[in-house]
Amino acid sequence: MENRREFIKKAGLGSVGLVAGSSVFGMSAKSYNRIIGANELIRVATIGVNSRGKGMSGVFAGQKNAEVGTVCDVDERAIPKAIDTVLKTKQTLKPKSEKDFRKVLADKDIDAIYIATPDHWHAPLTILGCQAGKHVYVEKPVSHNPREGEMAVEAARKYKRVVQMGAQRRSAPVLTEGIEQLHKGIIGRVYLAKTWYTNNRKATFLKPGTVPSWLDYDLWQGPAPRVPYQDGLIHYNWHWFWNWGTGEALNNGTHEVDVARWGLGVDYPIRVSSAGGRYEFKDDWQTPDTQVVIMDYPGRVSLMWESRSSNGRKIEGQDRGIIFYGENGSLDTGNDAYTVYDLDGKLIKEVKSASGDDSLQGRNTASPSVGMDNLHVMDFLDAIKTNRRPNCDVEQGYKSVMAMQLGNIAWRVGRSLEIDPKNGHIVGDKEAAKLWSRDYEKGWEPKV
Repeated sequence: MENRREFIKKAGLGSVGLVAGSSVFGMSAKSYNRIIGANELIRVATIGVNSRGKGMSGVFAGQKNAEVGTVCDVDERAIPKAIDTVLKTKQTLKPKSEKDFRKVLADKDIDAIYIATPDHWHAPLTILGCQAGKHVYVEKPVSHNPREGEMAVEAARKYKRVVQMGAQRRSAPVLTEGIEQLHKGIIGRVYLAKTWYTNNRKATFLKPGTVPSWLDYDLWQGPAPRVPYQDGLIHYNWHWFWNWGTGEALNNGTHEVDVARWGLGVDYPIRVSSAGGRYEFKDDWQTPDTQVVIMDYPGRVSLMWESRSSNGRKIEGQDRGIIFYGENGSLDTGNDAYTVYDLDGKLIKEVKSASGDDSLQGRNTASPSVGMDNLHVMDFLDAIKTNRRPNCDVEQGYKSVMAMQLGNIAWRVGRSLEIDPKNGHIVGDKEAAKLWSRDYEKGWEPKV
């Protein structure tokens, strides 16, 4: 199987002089995609296209070796907007529209599905997609809870499908070089990774409402136990309620923690703790707006994530980022770039993408970085054609997501968790172990 560096080299992206935006060495994303090889199209259905999924529908349609065959959403208003986005790319064939994902999975003309639904649907739909013979690109987090993540991995392996989690940094060429330098010892033994995220979110108050005519609310809830419809929940504030969401830890923390775990070269922690709460406002949020998660790994290694959802003051001049600390210095990253300092904080090396645009995740945009999205989608399509695991294979995604889910579990039970480093399972805490999985609406339980 190819590794990440081999893929980047094949795509002509091995040099540090890479442009991270819409072109590489003067080539557009459409033209350098031809390097991948095979001419046959991979037909993709995009599911969940209200925001992020709309932009990504265009990214898939813009690939030379892919075509968006169907656009699917329980919100009928979102479908024509996503189709319009598709038709603004190279694609001339108008995609079919569908509200029910089950009809999409039954369509034998569809080779792969892209999932940008709420979190509670990510793993169940990934599993169903694999069972239907589809390859899957699922946005982070790969699951709502750890058990679902395990099942998603099981499904990918059992049905021999390519499953990629949307962690674009795994396909970032300059960042990949930085991680390789880290592994080669550029700052010596690395013992701590600090990650963070800040924002300035406002209060959320839900109120009783009537299900809009444009929404299939029953299908939107799917595997989640039924709760009466409330105005203000859809399409974003579900993130802050445990029935559907996973809080800021998985909404944004997944990105940085995945890179940190990659850089540290660790799999499962031995101990996880978390502190914080809903401190800024007294509103309807169930998840923390202020949170610190600490994960200790074998070999005297720690990973820390700090979040302030409602106070946007930056850390180290960045609203999100990663610092690796080692015996000989530190390495900063988080975008498609990296910077190395000695033990006194003196700059000794700085590498950026040639365009100067090293941002991977902007705010309030459906597609924060078209360049990185292109590379990650290219990798997914290439993995399908070459029958290999993609840069952020479901198992890698699961390990990163599960670590943060353990952080949420520790916060919910109010104590540190002891973890089995062989598989990530909670040891000796029955109350916490109950949160390893979840309850499901009858008839919607996922099965591999």
